[in-house]
Order: sequence, then C-alpha cells, then structure tokens
Amino acid sequence: MDLLYALAAPEGQQGGGIAAFLPFILIMVVIYFLMIRPQSKRQKKKKLMIENLKKGDRVITIGGIHGSIAGFKNNGKVVLLKIDKNMNITVNRSSIAGIAGSLTEEDTQLDAQA
Repeated sequence: MDLLYALAAPEGQQGGGIAAFLPFILIMVVIYFLMIRPQSKRQKKKKLMIENLKKGDRVITIGGIHGSIAGFKNNGKVVLLKIDKNMNITVNRSSIAGIAGSLTEEDTQLDAQA
C-alpha cells in the first residue's frame, strides 16, 4: 500500500505551466491560418484593385450594377459610373466589387465585418 502512495502525485500539486495553455495556443494558430490570414489577403487585394481603378474600366458594384467608369469626383472618393448611353450614376469608390470578368460570387457579397 505504501508503494501506491509513493507513486501517486502529491495532493497539493497540479499539472500546469505552459502545457495547460498549449491547446489554446494551437487553436489560435489554426484560427489565424484558416480565417484571419486569408481574409487579410483578400482585403489587401481588394484595396489595391480599388486604388488602381481608372477611367474606362468595366466594373461591377456590390449591388450588382454593371458599368464603365466615366470619371471621378471629390478627389477620387466618388466614381461616375456610365451604365447606359445617357445614364450615369455616382457611387462611392468603396462600393465597387471588382473589375467585370474577374469576380466570383463571394466578391459581390457584403462583408459581415465591414
């Protein structure tokens, strides 16, 4: 019986240290590589595309309106979008989903975090 008491852990000690936090650290690493990193890459790509818009580009807005850029207003913050021969609309530059022909269905959806 004394052998069992000798092999058992002392009553006051707990397993711990960094080993207790290891599962949480691993979960955070997985979340970073599966969720946060791809989202930040998409945001950088879209920001670069919006900054490089120029007159004549065929674009699609987040609302699904197709047109070509006829010009810019308010220091480039507002885009004049030509959607027909005699019809122009103004939209915010940030409401451009992307260049026509290079969009996926996911690109036209509103970001839940925005």
